[in-house]
Amino acid sequence: MGVPGQARSNKQPTIREVAVHAGVSPMTVSRTLSGGANVRPDLQEKVLVSIRELGYHRNENARSLRPGHSTGLIGVAITNLGNPYYGNFALGVEEVAAQHGRRIIIGSTGEDPARERQLVSDFIGRQVEGLVLVPSGGSGDHLSPDRLGGVPLVLASRGLDGRDVDTVLLDDVGGAAEGTRALLEAGHTRIAFLGNARSVFTSERRFEGFARALAERGLVPDDELVERGQQDVASAEVATRRLLDLEHPPTAIFSANNRNSIGALHEIARRLKTGEVAGAMPALASFDAFELAGLMPVPVTIVDHDPRELGRQAAHLLFARLGDESVGRAARIVELPIRVVAAT
Repeated sequence: MGVPGQARSNKQPTIREVAVHAGVSPMTVSRTLSGGANVRPDLQEKVLVSIRELGYHRNENARSLRPGHSTGLIGVAITNLGNPYYGNFALGVEEVAAQHGRRIIIGSTGEDPARERQLVSDFIGRQVEGLVLVPSGGSGDHLSPDRLGGVPLVLASRGLDGRDVDTVLLDDVGGAAEGTRALLEAGHTRIAFLGNARSVFTSERRFEGFARALAERGLVPDDELVERGQQDVASAEVATRRLLDLEHPPTAIFSANNRNSIGALHEIARRLKTGEVAGAMPALASFDAFELAGLMPVPVTIVDHDPRELGRQAAHLLFARLGDESVGRAARIVELPIRVVAAT
């Protein structure tokens, strides 16, 4: 349903258009946006439905912007502000943005699609010129061109089904396969897998690479040794504890990201410290580097890449899209290489 007599466009809807759509006054819309004081719950619900359907975003900068001037802001949405990986990624985006006279604003989604939706809405409301997003999954309907009001979008690290937009990826499948091969070549055949939730784009790709390397040796992933769904260090620690408590524990672990790797090493270090060790501790292959990896108590093979370069490439795609040369151009997918640094 649209505003009567108005054709759908990339123009941002106004409070008046929301009011017409909801069948209320503009004042009711404003009061709802400000917390709903003195607005009946049924009218608030009508306003909120219209806001969602029209893709309305409050313009937080309207009072401070001079006519004809842009904000000079690029919105960067990552999944975990506490992960140094994403700090380096953001530095790469910032480096290129600065070359173009822009600044970045950053927010974290915590792998929560609802938080991502709100963060993107906030960015659009602040009149960002472009968006760089590490998607958390979900339908992604809030990322359609009409919902973004024509603001260019680049996805980084992860793709999103059904969204034909510029994307920068890593060679997740090839990297996971190479990391697993390093463990196989070291003589391991009982190899566990630690990974993210299946809904995470990279989780599926990295598990595919893990399984591919095993298949080359006539092996298949053992369900008993596969732990998926760990989104942080603490949950990875718990998953590793379960693996090491098995009657026949793995002799090696392939970890799909650095948070899982650090969680695994926490559990291994705890067992070594307390003497709770039944046999040798497993070797580890980690997709993503992490601090002090070379000082760990077990051999760690790193599937390495440069998160800062990932950020730079995402920003280059965004500024190409902001320039005239991208008009009518099909979406581009860039896949960056990895390298395996063997345990020493």
